[in-house]
Amino acid sequence: MSLVEMPPGQEGTVVAIDGGQGVVNRLWVMGIFPGRKITKLASLPAQGPVVIKVGNQELALGRGMAQKVIVEVTR
Repeated sequence: MSLVEMPPGQEGTVVAIDGGQGVVNRLWVMGIFPGRKITKLASLPAQGPVVIKVGNQELALGRGMAQKVIVEVTR
């Protein structure tokens, strides 16, 4: 499932990035890459950003970018 579809409060592992090299590079710089554990904190309404926790930092990703992050929910 994509990060957009993942329920808030769930933890998961990134299994793939469904995008070109530019998207992969941008997410890598933010610490988002296959094998990385992330927690979805919130999904703001009206096509707003998706807020996640990666390591010790909280990030807000636009929905388009979050749609490209494929995760497997672990809890």
